[in-house]
Amino acid sequence: MQQQYLKVLDIGHSGKSPDEAMMILETTVSQCSFENRVKAIKVITGHGSGKLRNIVRAWCNDQEGRFNKVIYGEDYDMFNKDAVNMRSDCNQPLDNDFGRKNAAITYIWLR
Repeated sequence: MQQQYLKVLDIGHSGKSPDEAMMILETTVSQCSFENRVKAIKVITGHGSGKLRNIVRAWCNDQEGRFNKVIYGEDYDMFNKDAVNMRSDCNQPLDNDFGRKNAAITYIWLR
């Protein structure tokens, strides 16, 4: 299996209900953790009302200890030590959202 450092998961534009989107997120996180090929997941929740973003972030907080770090898109810049370290670990120097303060994205840095 080939190593994939950063997986992009767009659940915000999928047309799924929040419950369905969260099932997709849980399945993706579990699969990536089990296969040990992905180092981080970029979860796109979209701007909209912010409901899905809040649900995703609350779920991440409930998973305490499961992830290395959870980095909010609005904190994903060169001044955030965790963001810089995750980018280095993922060998991901060219992420277009770096430094854009994009609240519609949440990064899950897996263990």
